[in-house]
Amino acid sequence: MNRELLLKNLKSNPDKTWDVIIIGGGATGLGAAVDAASRGFETLLIEQSDFAKGTSSRSTKLVHGGVRYLAQGDLSLVFEALHERGLLLQNAPHLVRNQQFIIPIYEWWEGPFYNIGMKVYDLMAGKLGLGPSQKISKEETLAAIPNLDQNGLLGGVIYYDGQFDDSRLAINLAQTAVDNGATVLNYFKAIGFTKDENGLLNGIKLLDVETNEKFIVKGKSFINAAGIFVGDIKKLDEEESANSVILSRGVHIVLDKSFLQGDSAIMIPHTSDGRVLFAVPWHNKVIIGTTDTEVKEPSLEPRASEEEINFLLKTSAKYLCKDPKREDVLSVFAGLRPLAISNGNIIPTKDISRKHQISISLSGLITITGGKWTIYRKMAEDIIDKAILIGGLEEKECVTKNLPIHGCLKNTNFDEHLYYYGTDKIQIEETLIAVQPQLKDKLHSSFPYLKAEVVWAVKNEMARTVEDFLARRVRALFLDAKASIEIASEVARLMARELKKDSDWVKKQIEEYTQLAKGYIL
Repeated sequence: MNRELLLKNLKSNPDKTWDVIIIGGGATGLGAAVDAASRGFETLLIEQSDFAKGTSSRSTKLVHGGVRYLAQGDLSLVFEALHERGLLLQNAPHLVRNQQFIIPIYEWWEGPFYNIGMKVYDLMAGKLGLGPSQKISKEETLAAIPNLDQNGLLGGVIYYDGQFDDSRLAINLAQTAVDNGATVLNYFKAIGFTKDENGLLNGIKLLDVETNEKFIVKGKSFINAAGIFVGDIKKLDEEESANSVILSRGVHIVLDKSFLQGDSAIMIPHTSDGRVLFAVPWHNKVIIGTTDTEVKEPSLEPRASEEEINFLLKTSAKYLCKDPKREDVLSVFAGLRPLAISNGNIIPTKDISRKHQISISLSGLITITGGKWTIYRKMAEDIIDKAILIGGLEEKECVTKNLPIHGCLKNTNFDEHLYYYGTDKIQIEETLIAVQPQLKDKLHSSFPYLKAEVVWAVKNEMARTVEDFLARRVRALFLDAKASIEIASEVARLMARELKKDSDWVKKQIEEYTQLAKGYIL
């Protein structure tokens, strides 16, 4: 997956009419690109920043049915998500794994209540279930999580869900789309549309953010999968468009693994703000989240409020022996959920369904809002079915249910470094490390990442900036923001050599990344 080659493909066919043009390179857009390309449609995807720069790299890293949605009675969403969880585990086994969760029980009634609830969860998963839930004793609970607060602990309920690396899956989806013939471009922005004499969309105006070069590209169907920015794209189509999303900020803090001993995750089913709180082991650290705060304006770099940080520290301290303090936080990250609203309903964001909605404007712009990572494949199937209808495309069946995602490797050893590259791991070792042994050197003692990964990310994963690499190709920014700043200069130097950039570019990249990463440090 090489940006220069893909851009050349776009430029060399200026009169080409694409079957499907997708705006937005997050989970929804990338899923749609995979679906469209694998059905054999001429597919173009553009992303104004980097793939998964927004919401799609800032999740709680769970592939799950959603225990909270079960409690809310949103059974159709839970059923759909549990089914998709099973398919994702099958199609991307190098990124999705089975994770054991424990609900600690501190009140007598909680044991039977949550046990029954999780049995329903198991039943809904059917043959795609990851393991049976069960009620366990206090001793068994502490054996699984030794540093759980014992004061008043009566026992626990075990259940199983999926865990993944969100931005790595996004990159693999982009690669899967390209493997199936799609053209996907990051740092490419939609700046307008063209319409025929009947007012129907027939083209899109694009800007290459890197060079400021402008293009007009013809298309048959146009999909607005811009996430928190769907409103901006709708305004390019109709100046007076109704708002279809409400934004909710979710915040996570990252702590050292010593705060959650053992391999199990904790799920707190009811917090003071009415949400579910998770403490999940991830890349040898612990992620604690999340919050639900309504915000008015979309932003590519949302920031956590003091109130949200204090809430996460205070709530997690109730359940852990070792109370986390501000100075223990290695990174804090926030993401904005674009929740679908209809009829201008004003209800708390935590109560808005995570179901997706598809709307079509008078000019034919197809907009998708809402949804969640776990059901990205089903959302993509629904939206490409609509694109076939609107664009007058040939009827073709969706094939993604059993389509392996790029890197798919059965029986992945998650203890082995480079596991998250799946089948590409061999390529990194044979084409890079074997040829240049110095690329096997680590970038930093706090991280497992190798110099070879920087070179690979530029050559094969369209990393264009230091941030692209440290935030999304590897997860250094999210795991230890301060330590990630210390390797920015080495990453910039390695990238500059591959991208043929000068010392001014290196200097600017280091400055920009340092400024950005400071926002992740408390």
